[in-house]
Amino acid sequence: MPESMDAIILKDVVKSFRKRTIRGEYTTFKSELLRWLRGQRQARDATLITALRGINLTIPKGKTVGIIGRNGSGKSTLLKLITGIYTPTSGDLQINGRISALLDLGAGFHPDFSGRENILINGIILGMTRAEVRARMDEIIAFSELGEFIDEPVRTYSSGMYMRLAFAVATHVDPDILIIDEILAVGDEHFSKKSLAKMMDFKRQGKTIVLVTHDLSTVERWCDLAAWIDGGYVRRVGKPSEVTAEYREAISLAEAQSVAFTPPALTEGGGALPQVPADVLSSEGPVRIRGVQLTDAQGEALEVVSPEQALEFRADFSVEGACDDVDFEVRLQAADGRTLYETSTRREAVVLTRMPTHGILRFLVERLGALGGDYSLVVSARSGKGDSSARCAFRVVSASEDEGVFRPPHRWLVEAGPEAQQGLPFAPGATPRVEVG
Repeated sequence: MPESMDAIILKDVVKSFRKRTIRGEYTTFKSELLRWLRGQRQARDATLITALRGINLTIPKGKTVGIIGRNGSGKSTLLKLITGIYTPTSGDLQINGRISALLDLGAGFHPDFSGRENILINGIILGMTRAEVRARMDEIIAFSELGEFIDEPVRTYSSGMYMRLAFAVATHVDPDILIIDEILAVGDEHFSKKSLAKMMDFKRQGKTIVLVTHDLSTVERWCDLAAWIDGGYVRRVGKPSEVTAEYREAISLAEAQSVAFTPPALTEGGGALPQVPADVLSSEGPVRIRGVQLTDAQGEALEVVSPEQALEFRADFSVEGACDDVDFEVRLQAADGRTLYETSTRREAVVLTRMPTHGILRFLVERLGALGGDYSLVVSARSGKGDSSARCAFRVVSASEDEGVFRPPHRWLVEAGPEAQQGLPFAPGATPRVEVG
Protein backbone atom coordinates (compact mmCIF):
# COMPACT_ATOMS: atom_id res chain seq x y z
CA MET A 1 0.00 0.00 0.00
CA PRO A 2 1.59 3.36 -0.98
CA GLU A 3 2.50 5.80 1.77
CA SER A 4 -0.07 8.55 2.22
CA MET A 5 0.96 12.01 1.01
CA ASP A 6 -1.17 13.53 3.80
CA ALA A 7 -0.08 13.94 7.41
CA ILE A 8 -3.54 14.52 8.92
CA ILE A 9 -6.95 13.57 7.51
CA LEU A 10 -10.25 14.44 9.20
CA LYS A 11 -13.53 13.27 7.68
CA ASP A 12 -16.87 14.43 9.12
CA VAL A 13 -15.35 14.72 12.60
CA VAL A 14 -17.79 15.77 15.33
CA LYS A 15 -16.86 16.44 18.95
CA SER A 16 -19.53 16.98 21.59
CA PHE A 17 -19.33 17.42 25.33
CA ARG A 18 -22.10 16.65 27.81
CA LYS A 19 -22.69 19.44 30.30
CA ARG A 20 -24.66 18.51 33.39
CA THR A 21 -26.17 21.11 35.69
CA ILE A 22 -27.31 20.05 39.18
CA ARG A 23 -30.44 21.79 40.40
CA GLY A 24 -29.40 24.55 42.79
CA GLU A 25 -30.59 23.73 46.31
CA TYR A 26 -28.97 23.28 49.71
CA THR A 27 -28.39 19.69 50.79
CA THR A 28 -26.55 17.82 53.53
CA PHE A 29 -24.66 14.57 53.40
CA LYS A 30 -27.43 12.90 55.41
CA SER A 31 -30.19 14.07 53.05
CA GLU A 32 -28.21 12.99 49.99
CA LEU A 33 -27.55 9.56 51.54
CA LEU A 34 -31.24 9.07 52.39
CA ARG A 35 -32.25 10.15 48.90
CA TRP A 36 -29.78 7.69 47.38
CA LEU A 37 -30.99 4.81 49.60
CA ARG A 38 -34.60 5.54 48.58
CA GLY A 39 -33.62 5.58 44.91
CA GLN A 40 -34.45 9.23 44.53
CA ARG A 41 -31.62 10.40 42.28
CA GLN A 42 -31.36 14.14 41.93
CA ALA A 43 -32.62 15.37 38.60
CA ARG A 44 -29.98 16.82 36.34
CA ASP A 45 -30.35 18.93 33.24
CA ALA A 46 -28.16 17.49 30.46
CA THR A 47 -26.99 19.86 27.76
CA LEU A 48 -25.02 18.68 24.75
CA ILE A 49 -22.33 21.13 23.67
CA THR A 50 -21.03 20.50 20.16
CA ALA A 51 -17.61 22.07 19.70
CA LEU A 52 -16.88 20.65 16.23
CA ARG A 53 -19.77 20.06 13.83
CA GLY A 54 -18.41 17.93 11.02
CA ILE A 55 -14.82 18.84 10.26
CA ASN A 56 -13.42 17.89 6.86
CA LEU A 57 -9.77 18.85 6.62
CA THR A 58 -6.69 17.37 4.97
CA ILE A 59 -3.20 18.58 5.90
CA PRO A 60 -0.51 17.48 3.41
CA LYS A 61 2.87 16.28 4.61
CA GLY A 62 5.54 18.94 4.79
CA LYS A 63 3.11 21.87 4.87
CA THR A 64 2.76 24.57 7.51
CA VAL A 65 -0.91 25.22 8.17
CA GLY A 66 -2.27 28.13 10.21
CA ILE A 67 -5.62 27.69 11.99
CA ILE A 68 -7.46 30.96 12.63
CA GLY A 69 -10.82 31.87 14.12
CA ARG A 70 -12.50 33.58 17.06
CA ASN A 71 -12.24 32.37 20.65
CA GLY A 72 -14.66 29.51 21.18
CA SER A 73 -14.77 28.52 17.50
CA GLY A 74 -13.24 25.07 18.11
CA LYS A 75 -9.55 25.59 17.25
CA SER A 76 -8.07 24.20 20.46
CA THR A 77 -10.56 21.33 20.49
CA LEU A 78 -9.40 20.44 16.99
CA LEU A 79 -5.75 20.37 18.11
CA LYS A 80 -6.60 18.19 21.11
CA LEU A 81 -8.34 15.74 18.78
CA ILE A 82 -5.28 15.63 16.53
CA THR A 83 -2.93 15.06 19.47
CA GLY A 84 -5.11 12.32 20.95
CA ILE A 85 -6.15 14.18 24.11
CA TYR A 86 -9.77 13.92 22.93
CA THR A 87 -11.42 11.24 20.84
CA PRO A 88 -14.02 12.17 18.18
CA THR A 89 -17.68 11.71 19.02
CA SER A 90 -18.09 10.58 15.41
CA GLY A 91 -16.18 10.69 12.16
CA ASP A 92 -12.75 9.47 11.07
CA LEU A 93 -9.37 10.86 12.10
CA GLN A 94 -6.13 9.61 10.57
CA ILE A 95 -2.63 10.65 11.67
CA ASN A 96 0.44 9.61 9.67
CA GLY A 97 3.59 10.20 11.70
CA ARG A 98 4.84 10.93 15.21
CA ILE A 99 3.22 13.99 16.80
CA SER A 100 4.74 16.46 19.22
CA ALA A 101 2.59 19.21 20.65
CA LEU A 102 2.90 22.56 22.40
CA LEU A 103 -0.59 23.19 23.75
CA ASP A 104 -1.13 24.46 27.28
CA LEU A 105 1.91 26.10 28.85
CA GLY A 106 3.80 23.46 30.84
CA ALA A 107 1.24 20.75 30.10
CA GLY A 108 2.65 17.37 31.00
CA PHE A 109 5.23 18.76 33.44
CA HIS A 110 5.19 17.53 37.04
CA PRO A 111 5.67 20.61 39.23
CA ASP A 112 7.77 18.84 41.86
CA PHE A 113 10.17 17.20 39.39
CA SER A 114 13.21 18.99 38.06
CA GLY A 115 13.49 20.20 34.48
CA ARG A 116 15.88 17.35 33.73
CA GLU A 117 13.45 14.76 35.10
CA ASN A 118 10.56 16.28 33.15
CA ILE A 119 12.60 16.12 29.93
CA LEU A 120 13.02 12.37 30.47
CA ILE A 121 9.34 11.82 31.30
CA ASN A 122 8.02 13.91 28.40
CA GLY A 123 10.44 12.35 25.93
CA ILE A 124 9.20 8.88 26.83
CA ILE A 125 5.56 10.04 26.62
CA LEU A 126 6.28 11.38 23.13
CA GLY A 127 7.50 7.97 21.98
CA MET A 128 11.25 8.00 22.56
CA THR A 129 13.21 5.38 24.46
CA ARG A 130 15.04 6.24 27.65
CA ALA A 131 18.36 5.90 25.83
CA GLU A 132 17.22 8.25 23.03
CA VAL A 133 16.15 10.90 25.52
CA ARG A 134 19.42 10.66 27.43
CA ALA A 135 21.38 10.97 24.17
CA ARG A 136 19.60 14.27 23.40
CA MET A 137 19.46 15.55 26.97
CA ASP A 138 22.44 17.93 26.68
CA GLU A 139 21.14 19.33 23.37
CA ILE A 140 17.70 19.97 24.86
CA ILE A 141 19.12 21.64 27.96
CA ALA A 142 21.44 23.82 25.87
CA PHE A 143 18.57 24.95 23.64
CA SER A 144 16.34 25.79 26.63
CA GLU A 145 19.09 28.02 28.10
CA LEU A 146 17.95 27.17 31.63
CA GLY A 147 21.47 26.65 32.95
CA GLU A 148 21.60 25.60 36.60
CA PHE A 149 17.81 25.89 36.89
CA ILE A 150 17.47 22.65 34.93
CA ASP A 151 17.89 20.73 38.21
CA GLU A 152 15.36 22.84 40.11
CA PRO A 153 11.64 21.91 40.44
CA VAL A 154 9.67 23.34 37.54
CA ARG A 155 7.17 24.89 39.97
CA THR A 156 9.89 27.47 40.60
CA TYR A 157 10.04 28.40 36.89
CA SER A 158 8.63 31.54 35.35
CA SER A 159 6.19 31.27 32.44
CA GLY A 160 9.03 32.05 30.03
CA MET A 161 11.19 29.27 31.50
CA TYR A 162 8.25 26.87 31.22
CA MET A 163 7.84 27.78 27.56
CA ARG A 164 11.53 27.40 26.75
CA LEU A 165 11.68 23.95 28.32
CA ALA A 166 8.44 22.82 26.65
CA PHE A 167 9.57 24.08 23.25
CA ALA A 168 13.02 22.50 23.59
CA VAL A 169 11.53 19.09 24.41
CA ALA A 170 8.83 19.21 21.74
CA THR A 171 11.23 20.15 18.95
CA HIS A 172 14.06 17.76 19.84
CA VAL A 173 12.15 14.47 19.87
CA ASP A 174 12.26 14.27 16.07
CA PRO A 175 8.50 14.56 15.40
CA ASP A 176 6.95 14.24 11.96
CA ILE A 177 4.14 16.61 12.95
CA LEU A 178 4.45 19.59 15.29
CA ILE A 179 1.29 21.09 16.82
CA ILE A 180 1.47 24.59 18.34
CA ASP A 181 -1.30 26.47 20.14
CA GLU A 182 -0.24 30.12 20.60
CA ILE A 183 2.62 29.14 22.92
CA LEU A 184 5.24 31.02 20.89
CA ALA A 185 3.70 34.27 22.08
CA VAL A 186 5.44 33.67 25.42
CA GLY A 187 9.11 34.53 25.79
CA ASP A 188 11.61 37.28 25.14
CA GLU A 189 12.72 38.57 21.75
CA HIS A 190 15.92 36.52 21.75
CA PHE A 191 14.18 33.21 22.32
CA SER A 192 11.38 34.10 19.89
CA LYS A 193 13.97 34.55 17.13
CA LYS A 194 15.67 31.33 18.17
CA SER A 195 12.34 29.47 18.12
CA LEU A 196 11.51 30.86 14.67
CA ALA A 197 14.88 29.69 13.36
CA LYS A 198 14.15 26.21 14.72
CA MET A 199 10.73 26.23 13.04
CA MET A 200 12.30 27.27 9.74
CA ASP A 201 14.70 24.34 10.10
CA PHE A 202 11.65 22.10 10.58
CA LYS A 203 10.16 23.47 7.37
CA ARG A 204 13.38 22.80 5.46
CA GLN A 205 13.34 19.21 6.73
CA GLY A 206 9.84 18.72 5.33
CA LYS A 207 8.10 18.46 8.70
CA THR A 208 4.39 19.17 9.03
CA ILE A 209 3.46 22.09 11.30
CA VAL A 210 -0.05 23.00 12.48
CA LEU A 211 -0.24 26.39 14.20
CA VAL A 212 -3.21 27.96 15.96
CA THR A 213 -2.75 31.70 16.33
CA HIS A 214 -4.56 35.03 16.39
CA ASP A 215 -1.59 36.73 14.73
CA LEU A 216 -2.80 36.91 11.14
CA SER A 217 0.44 38.47 9.89
CA THR A 218 2.33 35.37 11.10
CA VAL A 219 -0.08 33.17 9.15
CA GLU A 220 0.38 35.28 6.02
CA ARG A 221 4.19 35.33 6.21
CA TRP A 222 4.92 31.88 7.46
CA CYS A 223 2.23 29.39 6.48
CA ASP A 224 1.64 27.49 3.24
CA LEU A 225 -2.10 27.11 3.92
CA ALA A 226 -4.64 28.68 6.25
CA ALA A 227 -7.86 27.21 7.64
CA TRP A 228 -10.56 29.42 9.11
CA ILE A 229 -12.77 27.71 11.71
CA ASP A 230 -16.01 29.28 12.85
CA GLY A 231 -18.77 27.77 14.95
CA GLY A 232 -17.24 24.31 14.77
CA TYR A 233 -17.08 24.27 10.96
CA VAL A 234 -14.16 24.78 8.61
CA ARG A 235 -15.33 27.89 6.84
CA ARG A 236 -12.45 28.28 4.40
CA VAL A 237 -9.13 26.63 3.50
CA GLY A 238 -6.72 28.14 1.02
CA LYS A 239 -3.95 30.64 0.41
CA PRO A 240 -3.15 32.43 3.70
CA SER A 241 -3.46 35.96 2.29
CA GLU A 242 -6.91 35.21 0.85
CA VAL A 243 -8.26 33.41 3.92
CA THR A 244 -7.07 36.07 6.37
CA ALA A 245 -8.49 38.83 4.15
CA GLU A 246 -11.92 37.17 4.15
CA TYR A 247 -11.70 36.61 7.90
CA ARG A 248 -10.85 40.27 8.55
CA GLU A 249 -13.72 41.38 6.35
CA ALA A 250 -16.21 39.17 8.21
CA ILE A 251 -14.99 40.39 11.60
CA SER A 252 -15.20 44.03 10.49
CA LEU A 253 -18.72 43.50 9.21
CA ALA A 254 -19.79 41.89 12.49
CA GLU A 255 -18.27 44.74 14.50
CA ALA A 256 -19.96 47.34 12.28
CA GLN A 257 -23.30 45.67 12.94
CA SER A 258 -22.57 45.60 16.71
CA VAL A 259 -23.09 41.86 16.87
CA ALA A 260 -22.12 40.22 20.16
CA PHE A 261 -19.25 37.76 19.84
CA THR A 262 -20.78 34.83 21.69
CA PRO A 263 -18.63 31.68 21.53
CA PRO A 264 -20.21 29.95 18.55
CA ALA A 265 -19.57 26.43 19.82
CA LEU A 266 -22.01 27.05 22.68
CA THR A 267 -24.90 28.45 20.67
CA GLU A 268 -27.14 27.14 17.95
CA GLY A 269 -27.02 30.39 16.01
CA GLY A 270 -23.24 30.45 15.98
CA GLY A 271 -22.72 34.01 17.20
CA ALA A 272 -21.94 36.80 14.78
CA LEU A 273 -20.88 34.75 11.78
CA PRO A 274 -23.20 32.28 10.01
CA GLN A 275 -22.58 28.56 10.22
CA VAL A 276 -21.23 27.42 6.87
CA PRO A 277 -20.59 23.70 6.28
CA ALA A 278 -17.17 22.87 4.85
CA ASP A 279 -18.40 21.93 1.39
CA VAL A 280 -16.19 24.42 -0.42
CA LEU A 281 -12.81 23.33 0.90
CA SER A 282 -9.80 23.99 -1.26
CA SER A 283 -8.19 20.80 -2.51
CA GLU A 284 -5.45 19.81 -4.88
CA GLY A 285 -6.36 20.88 -8.36
CA PRO A 286 -5.73 19.09 -11.65
CA VAL A 287 -2.07 20.26 -11.73
CA ARG A 288 0.01 18.66 -8.96
CA ILE A 289 3.43 20.06 -8.02
CA ARG A 290 5.54 17.02 -7.14
CA GLY A 291 8.73 18.79 -6.12
CA VAL A 292 11.02 21.77 -6.70
CA GLN A 293 14.76 21.59 -7.34
CA LEU A 294 17.40 24.30 -7.58
CA THR A 295 20.04 23.82 -10.31
CA ASP A 296 22.78 25.78 -12.03
CA ALA A 297 22.69 26.71 -15.71
CA GLN A 298 23.98 23.23 -16.62
CA GLY A 299 21.26 21.43 -14.65
CA GLU A 300 23.41 20.37 -11.67
CA ALA A 301 21.55 20.36 -8.36
CA LEU A 302 22.51 23.11 -5.88
CA GLU A 303 21.91 23.84 -2.22
CA VAL A 304 24.39 26.68 -1.74
CA VAL A 305 24.69 29.52 -4.27
CA SER A 306 26.38 32.90 -4.68
CA PRO A 307 24.54 36.19 -5.27
CA GLU A 308 25.84 36.61 -8.84
CA GLN A 309 25.20 33.04 -9.97
CA ALA A 310 22.69 32.19 -12.71
CA LEU A 311 20.06 29.83 -11.31
CA GLU A 312 17.17 27.71 -12.43
CA PHE A 313 14.27 26.45 -10.34
CA ARG A 314 12.67 23.32 -11.78
CA ALA A 315 9.20 22.29 -10.61
CA ASP A 316 8.13 18.77 -11.51
CA PHE A 317 4.37 18.60 -12.13
CA SER A 318 1.67 16.27 -13.39
CA VAL A 319 -1.73 17.00 -14.89
CA GLU A 320 -4.90 15.08 -14.14
CA GLY A 321 -7.88 16.40 -16.07
CA ALA A 322 -8.69 19.72 -17.69
CA CYS A 323 -6.66 22.70 -16.54
CA ASP A 324 -7.58 25.63 -18.77
CA ASP A 325 -7.32 28.18 -15.94
CA VAL A 326 -4.07 27.03 -14.34
CA ASP A 327 -1.71 29.74 -13.05
CA PHE A 328 1.85 28.98 -11.91
CA GLU A 329 3.09 31.21 -9.09
CA VAL A 330 6.60 31.55 -7.62
CA ARG A 331 7.33 33.17 -4.26
CA LEU A 332 10.79 33.86 -2.83
CA GLN A 333 10.78 33.86 0.97
CA ALA A 334 13.29 34.84 3.64
CA ALA A 335 14.13 32.56 6.56
CA ASP A 336 11.42 34.16 8.72
CA GLY A 337 8.74 33.54 6.09
CA ARG A 338 8.57 37.09 4.71
CA THR A 339 7.75 37.27 1.02
CA LEU A 340 10.61 38.99 -0.79
CA TYR A 341 9.31 38.56 -4.32
CA GLU A 342 6.25 37.02 -5.92
CA THR A 343 5.08 36.70 -9.51
CA SER A 344 3.01 34.37 -11.64
CA THR A 345 2.35 33.35 -15.21
CA ARG A 346 -0.93 35.27 -15.09
CA ARG A 347 0.68 38.51 -13.94
CA GLU A 348 3.35 38.30 -16.64
CA ALA A 349 0.88 37.20 -19.34
CA VAL A 350 2.68 33.90 -19.98
CA VAL A 351 0.52 31.78 -22.28
CA LEU A 352 0.17 28.15 -21.16
CA THR A 353 -1.03 25.93 -23.99
CA ARG A 354 -1.18 22.16 -24.47
CA MET A 355 -0.09 21.22 -20.96
CA PRO A 356 1.62 17.79 -20.92
CA THR A 357 0.44 15.05 -18.55
CA HIS A 358 3.85 15.23 -16.94
CA GLY A 359 6.18 18.19 -17.27
CA ILE A 360 8.78 20.49 -15.77
CA LEU A 361 8.22 24.19 -15.12
CA ARG A 362 11.52 26.06 -15.44
CA PHE A 363 11.96 29.44 -13.73
CA LEU A 364 15.27 30.93 -14.88
CA VAL A 365 17.01 33.65 -12.86
CA GLU A 366 19.98 35.38 -14.48
CA ARG A 367 21.16 36.91 -11.21
CA LEU A 368 19.56 36.37 -7.81
CA GLY A 369 21.32 39.29 -6.12
CA ALA A 370 20.36 38.17 -2.60
CA LEU A 371 22.75 38.69 0.29
CA GLY A 372 23.98 35.83 2.45
CA GLY A 373 21.29 33.88 4.32
CA ASP A 374 18.70 31.12 4.13
CA TYR A 375 15.88 31.38 1.60
CA SER A 376 13.17 29.26 0.05
CA LEU A 377 11.26 29.38 -3.22
CA VAL A 378 7.66 28.19 -3.28
CA VAL A 379 6.11 27.10 -6.58
CA SER A 380 2.31 26.83 -6.69
CA ALA A 381 -0.15 25.69 -9.35
CA ARG A 382 -3.51 27.40 -8.86
CA SER A 383 -6.82 26.81 -10.56
CA GLY A 384 -10.50 27.11 -9.81
CA LYS A 385 -10.53 23.46 -8.75
CA GLY A 386 -7.75 23.71 -6.17
CA ASP A 387 -4.12 24.47 -5.46
CA SER A 388 -0.88 22.52 -5.20
CA SER A 389 2.53 23.75 -4.11
CA ALA A 390 6.03 22.68 -3.11
CA ARG A 391 9.10 24.51 -1.86
CA CYS A 392 12.85 24.42 -2.28
CA ALA A 393 15.17 25.67 0.48
CA PHE A 394 18.65 26.97 -0.27
CA ARG A 395 21.43 29.11 1.17
CA VAL A 396 23.19 32.11 -0.33
CA VAL A 397 26.84 32.59 0.65
CA SER A 398 28.25 36.05 -0.02
CA ALA A 399 31.63 37.66 0.63
CA SER A 400 29.91 41.04 0.82
CA GLU A 401 29.57 42.72 4.22
CA ASP A 402 26.46 44.58 3.10
CA GLU A 403 23.34 44.27 5.23
CA GLY A 404 19.78 43.65 4.14
CA VAL A 405 18.24 41.21 1.70
CA PHE A 406 19.58 41.95 -1.78
CA ARG A 407 22.43 43.81 -3.47
CA PRO A 408 21.36 45.79 -6.56
CA PRO A 409 23.91 46.56 -9.28
CA HIS A 410 25.47 49.94 -8.49
CA ARG A 411 28.45 52.30 -8.78
CA TRP A 412 29.90 54.94 -6.51
CA LEU A 413 30.71 58.48 -7.70
CA VAL A 414 32.49 61.07 -5.61
CA GLU A 415 32.43 64.55 -7.23
CA ALA A 416 33.94 67.82 -6.16
CA GLY A 417 31.62 70.81 -5.90
CA PRO A 418 32.20 74.02 -7.91
CA GLU A 419 33.80 75.77 -4.92
CA ALA A 420 36.30 72.95 -4.45
CA GLN A 421 37.46 72.95 -8.11
CA GLN A 422 39.53 76.15 -7.79
CA GLY A 423 43.20 75.35 -7.41
CA LEU A 424 42.73 71.61 -8.18
CA PRO A 425 44.78 70.00 -10.97
CA PHE A 426 41.85 69.39 -13.31
CA ALA A 427 41.34 70.61 -16.82
CA PRO A 428 39.28 73.82 -17.08
CA GLY A 429 35.55 73.06 -17.18
CA ALA A 430 36.02 69.43 -16.13
CA THR A 431 34.16 67.98 -13.17
CA PRO A 432 36.60 66.15 -10.93
CA ARG A 433 35.28 62.73 -9.86
CA VAL A 434 36.35 59.49 -8.28
CA GLU A 435 34.50 56.44 -9.53
CA VAL A 436 34.33 53.14 -7.67
CA GLY A 437 32.77 50.12 -9.39
